[in-house]
Amino acid sequence: MNLEPIKQAVRRAVALCVTVQQHHLIANEKVGAEPVTIADYGSQALICETISREFPSDAVLAEESGAQFIEVVDAAQRGEIVGLIAVTLGHTVSEDDVVGWLDYGKGAASNRTWVIDPIDGTKGFLGLRHYAVAVGIVEDGQPVGGVMGCPAYPGYEGGALLWTWGGEVWIEPISGGEAKQVRASALADPANIRIMESVEKSHAAFDRMAKVREYAGMVDSPFERIDSMEKYARIAAGDGELYLRLPRTGSGRPHAAWDHAAGVALVLAGGGRATDVDGSPLDFSKGRNLPNQGMVVSNGVIHDRVLAAVQQLLEEEEAELSS
Repeated sequence: MNLEPIKQAVRRAVALCVTVQQHHLIANEKVGAEPVTIADYGSQALICETISREFPSDAVLAEESGAQFIEVVDAAQRGEIVGLIAVTLGHTVSEDDVVGWLDYGKGAASNRTWVIDPIDGTKGFLGLRHYAVAVGIVEDGQPVGGVMGCPAYPGYEGGALLWTWGGEVWIEPISGGEAKQVRASALADPANIRIMESVEKSHAAFDRMAKVREYAGMVDSPFERIDSMEKYARIAAGDGELYLRLPRTGSGRPHAAWDHAAGVALVLAGGGRATDVDGSPLDFSKGRNLPNQGMVVSNGVIHDRVLAAVQQLLEEEEAELSS
């Protein structure tokens, strides 16, 4: 598959996001009080416009919708984003065009689905921290490819673009330049692995994950909380070794497919592992939400050690409940 059109669409989407950050930063709220900006809609529209031209028979699973764009965003803001999309594409664009692109491919019958998070880590985007524009490719329920733009990726002026197809992972500056093939690291020393977790308390239970790090002998390991799927990208590129996501006890918060598809594809292609807390695969065959309990994402070398620590925690919690 030729991913060049999608790579270009992600570059355009990132450029639009940067423009919104600098000049048009406007936040709204959608159902569930989650933040959404006009950049979310613009980014998704640009990506879906490309899919509609280059892969018209494929299905799309994406976070935002045309109806939501009309309902949540006022007329002035809709006009702003339509104008930004038109400038980006270099031709006239209507509001109806944008609504059509936002909903493109939804409900289509295809064994290949493009799973899009137009801005993963919206709170990081709003806080001028880390965020990602992510496009995963799921075939027959398996994440097999993807493209991810990470504007704050360390070591890259203006950010990095990562992509995978055919079992290889590549990285290059978003602004263009030489691409290099990357892989997950081979680091095995638990005291030196680089650990990443989510910034948002609602996404995971920090206290439970601290215990897992303790049980795995990783208390003194380098540790960072980062917004967005960039955590997956770093592991795939050998710039980190572990991303752990354990929900709060009793949490019913779903794991949305678009929050993980592109990242999992990158990690697996880079030689890492991404599983549920019991070691089973992450399941992308159910549509919008993964039925998994949590995520253990690693370079592969340390994976079983971390899973054993997670199981120790779960057994302790079960014993406490039954006592």
